[in-house]
Amino acid sequence: MPRQRPRIPSGTYVMFDAGTGPGGAWRHRWKSLTMATVNGISELPGAAVPASDPDAPSSEFLSAYFADYEKAQRLSVQRPVKVRSVRFTENHPQGLLSVETSAGPWQVRAIINATGTWTRPFWPLYPGREDFTGRQLHVADYVSAEEFRGQHVAVVGGGISAVGLLAEISLLTRTSWFTRRPPDWRETAFDASAAHEAVAKVEDRVRRGLPPQSVVSATGLIKTPVLAAAESRGALERLPMFTEMLPTGVRLADGGFLGVDVILWATGFRAELEHLAPLHLRGPGGGIAMAGTQVSADPRIHLVGYGASSSTIGANRAGRTAVREILTLLQPTLGSSA
Repeated sequence: MPRQRPRIPSGTYVMFDAGTGPGGAWRHRWKSLTMATVNGISELPGAAVPASDPDAPSSEFLSAYFADYEKAQRLSVQRPVKVRSVRFTENHPQGLLSVETSAGPWQVRAIINATGTWTRPFWPLYPGREDFTGRQLHVADYVSAEEFRGQHVAVVGGGISAVGLLAEISLLTRTSWFTRRPPDWRETAFDASAAHEAVAKVEDRVRRGLPPQSVVSATGLIKTPVLAAAESRGALERLPMFTEMLPTGVRLADGGFLGVDVILWATGFRAELEHLAPLHLRGPGGGIAMAGTQVSADPRIHLVGYGASSSTIGANRAGRTAVREILTLLQPTLGSSA
């Protein structure tokens, strides 16, 4: 049984990271996602992203950026430490939260949960999925297009990752693109006003306790020069979602058969919140009702990487907002004895 740790004194904090080093999800991005092709970066507070080689893998460059920031700010991050559960502390006069980790238990006054989505890839259930004898992988497992050379790759999904990987893989081999709905290509410029509108749509859903949708569902797909080139070679010709998976291919919506060797599921991610299940934060709508980064039902709990803050667009100020609101909430106890 791990030794019971003392609760964290007023005015202090502890940071847990399940990863083995700085960078969060950036550490795991595929090597071909370079600084020239990365969709967007949320700058760390007070530290602009330095100039980079456009061909540098984003996973390496941005992990180093995070590492430099931790060093410069003298942040004490405990890693690898996995948070297993967060619970209410029964009958405690200060309303502490109990946090069970792989490094032992803690008691805290408030939490900022920033676990994001990368560790929860979404695999949709489809008839015949277990019968398919080819290779299936999720975007989270993607390494490079080279491994698919000479094979027919079906890419499933209508988001940024799907079209980006279609553009990449189609340079080397045959691809087919499947989506549930026709892709929504943005015809107008994506400026600051459009970004604000997209974030507002996602925030409205989580404010009402509905499961968040991706920000790209509000922004639409932007046809970059890379995607325009892919379109010109026919890689962005979308097919309606297949109805069944067969041992060597898929049953098309029109009843026909298409043989494929690989199915790449670019079907997004879900928020990693299993460790918060003991708090019963989800409402009847299936989501967690939010007011900004704060869980509406409990001002001690903030979620960064949920809803609008799960995207680069919405993440820019989310961390600062959460810290500022927690400091305001705890102000009466800051400076008091633990």
